[in-house]
Amino acid sequence: MNKIGYPQGSAPAGITPGGNPASRGQGLEADINDSNLWYRENGKCLVYKKPTPVQVVHVDYPSRQRARITEAYYKTPSTTDYNGVYRGRYLDFEAKETRNIRGFPLNLVHPHQIRHLEQVERHDGIGFFIIRFTARQKTFLVDAPLLIREMKACSHSSIPYVWFEEQGVELQEGLYPRLPWLAAVDRLYF
Repeated sequence: MNKIGYPQGSAPAGITPGGNPASRGQGLEADINDSNLWYRENGKCLVYKKPTPVQVVHVDYPSRQRARITEAYYKTPSTTDYNGVYRGRYLDFEAKETRNIRGFPLNLVHPHQIRHLEQVERHDGIGFFIIRFTARQKTFLVDAPLLIREMKACSHSSIPYVWFEEQGVELQEGLYPRLPWLAAVDRLYF
């Protein structure tokens, strides 16, 4: 990654010059959200972040104009992070980040997410993972059925990083879109 020279030697708020992408004030989900917005505004695809169902238990009203949720619980485990439509096909995917340099910890993917993505495949949808290795400043798009098979066959607690280099499609960060995951979808599925 190249260093950026800022006037007066200081970066705009929220940006760390020459730092790791996660330290720019934007994590993987923020990058995907920005990209999805760009894709929608430019008519490329229709993909949204799924809300997590929450049961509100207690709300305080410190003033007439503001309410503050003070207690809430997740109703049910969420399935995956994103879904939508592209080129007439249903898309469903999960975004994960890890600081692990050597591999992707299996415990980051939950059994209900695996079951959900298997159902997406069964119904001829497109399911995948976007996985960022923050310490390496690398992000990959990986076919869900391929990664799930590897997870089930893995005898260790993580899948080696080199597997992602060999089996995934590396996503090169850009400006518009920030994370061009749609090009990888074209490459893998169309």
